[in-house]
Amino acid sequence: MASRKTYKLVTVNNAPERAKRLVGRVIEDLKDQYSIVHAGNAESPEAANSVIEDIVPDVVFTASMWSPEQSSQVFEAARKVNPDVKTLAIPQGLQVEKGPDAVVEFIKEQLPVLLKA
Repeated sequence: MASRKTYKLVTVNNAPERAKRLVGRVIEDLKDQYSIVHAGNAESPEAANSVIEDIVPDVVFTASMWSPEQSSQVFEAARKVNPDVKTLAIPQGLQVEKGPDAVVEFIKEQLPVLLKA
């Protein structure tokens, strides 16, 4: 069996414990398909640059509390350190409107497409 790539994931979420919990559920549910490590969290788009530069992630998620513009800024910064970074913005308001299960489902639907791209 070929060894699988381990993806380093950085989240941008002002509730780091919630980010860790939700991403932990996704990692657990998809562990048969992907090896993903939640390598870090930035608590704001402004704080994301230093976290991204330290970790050089393979994947970056921005939480649903950030605007599309804020997510774009984060993704731009991520591409500067890793041009091949995979990015996913959780739709703005998803957590508030539909709760954490909807966020987990959204990520699980999007991740396979994202990682194959």
